[in-house]
Amino acid sequence: MAFAKKTATDDVFSFSTFDPSKLSDNFRDFAEKSTSKTKETLAKVKEATEDASKTVEATLHSAQAGTVELGMTAIGMIRTNTETSLAHLEALLGVKSVSELFELQTTYLRKQAESAVEQAKAITETTKKVAEEVSKPGKAAAEKAMSSFKLNA
Repeated sequence: MAFAKKTATDDVFSFSTFDPSKLSDNFRDFAEKSTSKTKETLAKVKEATEDASKTVEATLHSAQAGTVELGMTAIGMIRTNTETSLAHLEALLGVKSVSELFELQTTYLRKQAESAVEQAKAITETTKKVAEEVSKPGKAAAEKAMSSFKLNA
């Protein structure tokens, strides 16, 4: 068996088809595309972060205002209950008979029960209103995020 003599053109490992200028052009294109995509992504992240910050700030502002409103409602209820109790004590000091004491006490307890029901309704309504106000910024942000997902999809 005779071995055929190999020539330089028969080199299996030759780089005759390799063009370094095309490689650098392809690498440059890849780097530019990557850079622009990264810049776009960073801009989106920055916008999302700013939106989230605004949402948190609005939520905290609403929570603070709601806390003040709930506090003022509670103080008003305490004031009313205190004044009613003091007026009842003054009335008790002027009692002349046991029957008058029972009648006064029964009337007071009935009015206090009615007042407690009204106050519970008022505090429930105020709490509901505050909860809705506090959740508004978060709902708006969620709706905005969902609409952007729908647009991108």
